Amino acid sequence: MRTQVAIIGAGPAGLLLSHLLAAGGVESIVVETRTREYVESRIRAGILEHSTVELLRAAGLGDRIARVGDEHRGIYLQWPGERHHIDFTELVGRSVWVYGQTEVQKDLGRARDAAGQQVIYDVRDTEVHDPADPCVTFTVGGRPERIDADVVVGCDGSFGPTRESVPGTTWQRTYDYSWLGVLASVPPSTDELIYAWHHDGFALNSMRSPTVTRLYLQVPSGTDIAEWPDDRIWDALAERLGHGQDGWKLARGPITDKSVLPMRSLVQAPMRHDRVFLAGDAAHIVPPTGAKGLNLAVADVALLAPALVALLKEKDPRLADEYSATALRRVWRCTHFSWWMTTMLHANGDPFDAQLQLSQLRWVASSEAGARGLAENYAGLPIGF
Repeated sequence: MRTQVAIIGAGPAGLLLSHLLAAGGVESIVVETRTREYVESRIRAGILEHSTVELLRAAGLGDRIARVGDEHRGIYLQWPGERHHIDFTELVGRSVWVYGQTEVQKDLGRARDAAGQQVIYDVRDTEVHDPADPCVTFTVGGRPERIDADVVVGCDGSFGPTRESVPGTTWQRTYDYSWLGVLASVPPSTDELIYAWHHDGFALNSMRSPTVTRLYLQVPSGTDIAEWPDDRIWDALAERLGHGQDGWKLARGPITDKSVLPMRSLVQAPMRHDRVFLAGDAAHIVPPTGAKGLNLAVADVALLAPALVALLKEKDPRLADEYSATALRRVWRCTHFSWWMTTMLHANGDPFDAQLQLSQLRWVASSEAGARGLAENYAGLPIGF
């Protein structure tokens, strides 16, 4: 097979890149290790930044977000005895949307189907060869295949094969705690997300739809999910989220999914080697506290698509040459914000740190400057920041 851009990974980054390239007159082929059913059903991020929604709308992918997404003006910050609303719209004039990554994935899949995009799922043994004149080899159904391309883009996550083709420096941090995440078939108990600091550990009350609630608990790394039966999960959530505080109640319901999510930060630089590029989780991972993972992937692709169109159609390499440095400015800003939110809200057993965290939370909740900083970062910086 021959194409202009071979994209490894059919998650949101890979499919959005193929969509934007097609709009610019550049063809691509996408390959994916997982089945389509798996990719479209995996539970991931649920918050879209303002700039992400604007980009999806401009690309003709915003109809369902407007119809079934849930626009939020801000979030709640909470610690025992207190809950404060941080109004992003009032502070910085931007909102966020609750719209699950599964829904973004479905929207992109349907759009690419309608355009006749070639996506090859359920492949094995994917390898990238010769970054100066790249090709991708893999097997599908036991049959060896090869794609020759002008450019290869890795949208295949931090454990995918593309990172091995991009030498550079990797910075990383692993946190001592994880998130136990659950989906529950119960209407959300809150109109906007509650980020709760508690001596027992962080908790987050989120949602996916008017009938499905998404909740998280801080747990020790290495936690066995079997140690957390449903009643224990609900009791811990009620305690940490302040059930009964000022009359607020946490609604309980059937838990349909539960998993443990490790917390880590990773940044690789550069995000390009010759004619091989990285985007999304292939180049950077952030803890989910700042709701940045999917949004960073979208920002990468928004920069990379016009760079590749200019490179391949106009033979102009300037944007491609600037891609890594431009993308990494935003990556490091979002990495810092995610670290800041994480370290402010997660208990580590140190009473001194606990007092510092409470002091920080009180400052953010009571200072317009503090609240504005959180709002600006959470609602999303400009794509080319």
